[in-house]
Amino acid sequence: MAKKREGIRLIANNKKAYHDYFIEDTWEAGISLVGTEVKSLRNGKCSLKEAYVQAVRGELIVYGMHISPYEHGNIFNRDPLRPRKLLLHRSEINKIQGRADQQGYTIVPLQVYFKGSLVKVQIGLARGKKLYDKRADMARKDARREAEREFKGANLRI
Repeated sequence: MAKKREGIRLIANNKKAYHDYFIEDTWEAGISLVGTEVKSLRNGKCSLKEAYVQAVRGELIVYGMHISPYEHGNIFNRDPLRPRKLLLHRSEINKIQGRADQQGYTIVPLQVYFKGSLVKVQIGLARGKKLYDKRADMARKDARREAEREFKGANLRI
C-alpha cells in the first residue's frame, strides 16, 4: 500500500528567536499535550514569543509557550503557560543537552506545526546576538528589500 503523504500546517512561528539568536542546529520534537490543548492548536491559538527550553533530569521541557484555553472546553482546560515535555530519543536529548551546556548556548522553540495529525515543535540550538549583529542583519535586510523594490520598479517601467 502506498504511503499517505503527510502535510505540514504551521501553527506558530518564533520570529523573535531569529532576530535575537544565531540558530546553529535544529531538531524536530514531539510534544506532550492534553486533548483540549490540541483542539486549541487546531484553531491556531499558540504563541512562542517568550518560550524557551530547559533540560531537567534528562528531559527537555518547554516553558513559556502559551496555548490559549479551548473556548468550548470545560474543567479539563489546563493552565495556558504550563511546562510541557518534549518527546525525543535519549541520544538526541543527551546531544542537545551537552551542546547547550557550553557557554553562550540556549535552546529555543522555533516553530509549532501539525505533521499529519501529530503536533511537532522545531527546536534550535542558539547563540545570542550582540547589538551590532542585529544592526548588521537589519541593514542587510533593508538593502535587499530596497534592491527588490528597484528591480520591480525597473521592470514595470519597461
